[in-house]
Amino acid sequence: MMETERSPWRLTQPFILASASPQRLRLLEQAGFKPDRIESADIDESVRKNELPARYVKRIAIEKARAVAAKHPGICVLGADTVIAVGKRLIRKAETEEEARQHLELISGRRHRVITGFCVILPDGREIAKVVQTAVITKHFDATDIAVILASGEWRNVAGYRIEGVLSACVRKVIGSFPNIVGLPIFEVAQVLKGALRTHENSAK
Repeated sequence: MMETERSPWRLTQPFILASASPQRLRLLEQAGFKPDRIESADIDESVRKNELPARYVKRIAIEKARAVAAKHPGICVLGADTVIAVGKRLIRKAETEEEARQHLELISGRRHRVITGFCVILPDGREIAKVVQTAVITKHFDATDIAVILASGEWRNVAGYRIEGVLSACVRKVIGSFPNIVGLPIFEVAQVLKGALRTHENSAK
């Protein structure tokens, strides 16, 4: 049985983060939610035919959480997934520099959405899943902008780009949750974690 450090939010029940993302871990720890275990889920993340971005991230977040929860019954699990959407087009992690260039050209000067789905599975098996969207508007990228962003390598292992890096110099406006762009809408996640664990504690009395 895992033992959890006392949270500043007095959440004594342990929880598992079903993600290997260092950005998500950092956001959680900064907000006072240190997971007791980190375990990424090995699932098929293929996009289904005609699947819209918001439905996609919610489904993947649920599947990630379920995959990890199945191995740890009775423990709270948090799963999440983030993508960028330009209209109905979904942008995920670029595999090559050329693909990253195409993604940058697509969002250049355009309003796009960063969409995160997250799912919390409670110790009793109940699921709470939500989707949070943030609108981002960048300047029109010139050749130097694209060259600098690509050379930074910050496009690797993230959906589209890393807002905390050099691309931040090209962002004109953010509408909505900034942490959501980093990888996790921490306000919304915190409300679910606090409320869910209080419910669990109260029901046990």
